[in-house]
Amino acid sequence: MHFNIITLFPDFFNGPLNIGLMSKAKEKQLVSFSFHNPRDYTFDIHHQVDDKPFGGGSGMVMMLEPLVRCLRSIDDKNYIKRNPPVSETDSELNKENIKLGLKQKTLESTQTWAKKHSSTQLGKVLLLSPSGKPFTQKMAQELSKEEKVTILCGRYEGFDARIEELFELESISLGDFVLNGGESASLAIIESVSRLLPGFMGDENSANEESFSNGLLEYSHYTRPENFEEISVPEVLRSGNHAKIALWRKEESLRQTFKTRPELLTDQELYKEDVEVIAQVAKEKLARNLHCALVHSPITGKDKKKCTVSLTNLDIHDIARSSCTFGLRNFYISTPLKDQQKLLDDIVLHWVRGVGAKANPDRAKALALVKCVDYIEGAVDDLYQQTGEYPILIGTSALLPSKKQKNKKIAYPKNINFNELRALLKQKPVLLVFGTGHGLHSELIAKLNFMLPPIRPSGYNHLSVRSAVAIMFDRILGDWF
Repeated sequence: MHFNIITLFPDFFNGPLNIGLMSKAKEKQLVSFSFHNPRDYTFDIHHQVDDKPFGGGSGMVMMLEPLVRCLRSIDDKNYIKRNPPVSETDSELNKENIKLGLKQKTLESTQTWAKKHSSTQLGKVLLLSPSGKPFTQKMAQELSKEEKVTILCGRYEGFDARIEELFELESISLGDFVLNGGESASLAIIESVSRLLPGFMGDENSANEESFSNGLLEYSHYTRPENFEEISVPEVLRSGNHAKIALWRKEESLRQTFKTRPELLTDQELYKEDVEVIAQVAKEKLARNLHCALVHSPITGKDKKKCTVSLTNLDIHDIARSSCTFGLRNFYISTPLKDQQKLLDDIVLHWVRGVGAKANPDRAKALALVKCVDYIEGAVDDLYQQTGEYPILIGTSALLPSKKQKNKKIAYPKNINFNELRALLKQKPVLLVFGTGHGLHSELIAKLNFMLPPIRPSGYNHLSVRSAVAIMFDRILGDWF
């Protein structure tokens, strides 16, 4: 397998590619490398490869022309002779060109060049950028099947965006962080791909059993001594029973994944036995700090005025069931109307202590979470009595606020995203407030600490509140085990 590395700093790679298994792989000709410096494809005295960004701003941007020459020259050795520099105004540049025996002309168009050359020497082209698609083990496996891979290592503020229109390439990122350049990121990609090549690893099974190879994290490893400072190697690994060891490793892989990367499990085909293993893992449940309130007053009516609306039986049942499913501790329903409070009490009593409880115990468990309060302040007081802390009030809405709304004299709460909310749930009780009618009234919104973004900020946006609640719970918690 051959790697073309496009970099301003070829010497960066001298050490890492000449030690350990990578060095042996080069000796066995499993992998090979060529380095191409865009500076070698400039024709001015200073070998300039960067320039100021259009529109202003900090930093510099890597120029297109040297990069395009560099990439096209990998496929076509005569490309430079046919395509000398394009500037007609820089006298110093022209003098340099005359010395080289080059004449000014326009670069071949992308279409003209593409018709003549199929990029067989470039292979798969990767552009390393913080804004690229996250690199995964699956990508490494796909790349290991390629004969050639070309990697563009960016510097400064990155590449002129038109490079993605001139070449068929894939933008790749190693994660949500920023490096000085793409060289160190390219080394990670090179190693992750190369070690999947047949003959690279000493034990061919090693790559198949490692983290991410089957979509899960790898199981824990142990070696001698058996006991160290009163910590022993698990007994099953010393038993010699290969079937039990294989089962332990599968279960340990599930446990490790659930503890640190639970999102990986969503792509797995899991069986009942797998879920039972996961369920035994002690894990902080964010839902223990999450509480829900359905507000019937004050809310916004159809005429945009403050009003109070009646309860809906379906909302009571379905939101209670969602609250119970996701592990919430309280579901508050606020209404100041005495007849509505009595109606709610009758419904809850029927299902929790009456005939309904005997007929459907599961429904009784869900409806037992329901608490009736006059206004949202009643829920706040109750949570303070339970937890000793006042909850963070977070509102929901089907609409994004306009700048005009935010600039009004009323205090509009700050926005909060789901990651920030999850971080809050680890520390404090949170009361998630949902409105009925046409949404929460501004009088109540002004009392909230934060607002979550809408489920769908544009297009058709008329979910029932009970549907919206279930979706919000899932987005916030995401712990489906």
